[in-house]
Amino acid sequence: MTWSHFIFFAIVAIVLWATGAVAAWKEKKNVVYVTTIAGLAVFFAFIVGMWISLERPPLRTMGETRLWYSFFLPLAGIIIYSRWHYRWILSFSTLMAVVFIAINLFKPEIHSKTLMPALQSPWFAPHVIVYMFAYALLGASFVMAVYLLGARGKEQGARDYSGDQKPKSEILDKSQASNLKPQISNPLDNLVYVGLAFMTIGMLFGALWAKEAWGHYWAWDPKETWAAITWFAYLVYIHYRLAYPQRLCPALWMLIVAFILLQMCWWGINYLPSTQGTSVHTYNM
Repeated sequence: MTWSHFIFFAIVAIVLWATGAVAAWKEKKNVVYVTTIAGLAVFFAFIVGMWISLERPPLRTMGETRLWYSFFLPLAGIIIYSRWHYRWILSFSTLMAVVFIAINLFKPEIHSKTLMPALQSPWFAPHVIVYMFAYALLGASFVMAVYLLGARGKEQGARDYSGDQKPKSEILDKSQASNLKPQISNPLDNLVYVGLAFMTIGMLFGALWAKEAWGHYWAWDPKETWAAITWFAYLVYIHYRLAYPQRLCPALWMLIVAFILLQMCWWGINYLPSTQGTSVHTYNM
């Protein structure tokens, strides 16, 4: 398996995911599950093939981590769909996956077999994989936050987000919509809880890896600093939701800001002057 095969696997996976997204709008649940899971299987087959051909986990470069993110986005989408039946989530997760796949196609990274000694650790794969899954879940929470703040309006967004399939003629008055807000935010809160839990596990794996590789659990490397900032940003959201459950709009903006910080933690730090030549996390630079 070589990188040149990626486009074929990607096209098949995208077609299957898109078919599942369309089927979700048409309420064809069997088609949704079959096509989405088939697309995940095809995409994961390429990841496994790369793993075998590289003789290491494909997790070293940004392009390789984008592979996992593109895989986890539809996986998070189908999990959310199966739990809360949001028809639109698969459309958004597929679109986001296509964006990251396109970046890999137009700007491929160098996928060599070289793996520096620090990365030759049993903590390497679980640390990055758990983080990528957390990023996918928190990416889905970002999509939900944008959706609720979107052009549909707060009342319409509240009804759509809650999974309410009542006829459009049944319009909620403002008092009813206000009463719904604490309840409808529970799925979003749960998604952030799970995403932050996986992020915390990923940080713990990273600390154990750092102890093994460099002799200390935490060194305030630029990557570690932004990871801590991101972690606290989502923690602030959780505490705000618990303290002010009626104030949904500010919380949604907090999620958007937290997701921007997450992007900074993931790839933005590669462009910081303080990172150049000093960070032990910029392996692909």
